Amino acid sequence: MTHMAPIPDLHHPVLLDALDAARWEAVLARDPQPACGPFLYAVTTQGVFCRPGCPARPPLRRNARFYADAAAAEAAGFRACKRCDPKGERAGLHAAAIQAACDLIERSETIPSLAALADRAGYARHHFLRLFKEITGVTPRSFAESVRARRLQAALQAGDRVAEAVAGAGYGSESRVYEAPGRVLGMTPGAARRGGAGETIRTATAESPLGPLMVGATASGVCFIGFAEDVAALEGDLRHRFPQARIEPAPAALAGTIRQVVAFLEEPKAALALPLDLRGTAFQRRVWEALQAIPFGETRSYGEMAVAIGAPRAVRAVARACAQNHVSLAVPCHRVVGKDGDLTGYRWGVPRKRALLAKERAAKG
Repeated sequence: MTHMAPIPDLHHPVLLDALDAARWEAVLARDPQPACGPFLYAVTTQGVFCRPGCPARPPLRRNARFYADAAAAEAAGFRACKRCDPKGERAGLHAAAIQAACDLIERSETIPSLAALADRAGYARHHFLRLFKEITGVTPRSFAESVRARRLQAALQAGDRVAEAVAGAGYGSESRVYEAPGRVLGMTPGAARRGGAGETIRTATAESPLGPLMVGATASGVCFIGFAEDVAALEGDLRHRFPQARIEPAPAALAGTIRQVVAFLEEPKAALALPLDLRGTAFQRRVWEALQAIPFGETRSYGEMAVAIGAPRAVRAVARACAQNHVSLAVPCHRVVGKDGDLTGYRWGVPRKRALLAKERAAKG
């Protein structure tokens, strides 16, 4: 007869003491995402309950009580702290106000002023600016510029003449776009209109430990790294981004580059340092730079990445920027995980993400 191991009693005093000790350490460290799991703490002398990351001075240990959620804390007679907003009510109002501002920017033909946006939201300008940056990760001006760039790109891809597309997107003149084409579109308006026509992207393929591998590079640097799919599918990914570009196999010219990528997949030892041609918005570039700063063999949560770029509430925007990364491995989006350590979605499959992280941890020792 097979005997099953006894199920631990999570309400056992010893286990509870250990959990409370971990929670108390999180309160002292003001850790917003404690390893012991989500919880709230109440302060008996003040009658309030808070998040563990509350900026208020920590209470004395004897005055702290721990609860699993807001409902439990309220049932015990405590009210929500006004500083850390543990129920998320104020955060919800802020998010709605910023979403309304974003919607207004999207609808406007010209860029609304900061004063107009703040007045409409009902906040002082400095407060509105801080909230907007925390929630979206960029300033209202940067957000509006990205809206204009998106309109411009859509018009150019639809075949509009450059002058018409520039005017329709809200730019006063073509010179505004040509002054910094890399910042606006990642390429000149003419190249965007042609879908990459006139550009040559050299490619090389190889077999790797994680399946077929393809590298694509412009004259400026590597613009695509894909693996784990057949070569036709990988080339399809590349053509989707540059539909009119000339795709030209160049195994000899890219031999050194593809050897570096294969070697990294076989036995990762350090960051994959390659000349890159990164084309994205200012926010995407900030996220990609932060990804490259994650130490080898370590991971970060999406929340930690948002904090690293100075936009702690822009977690979803950070996740989208990670998903829009076209140079896997060189910009290591595989090092970003869920806040509980779960391996969230990965363009090349979660099993491959797991394998990459395992190899990096083993190589780090």
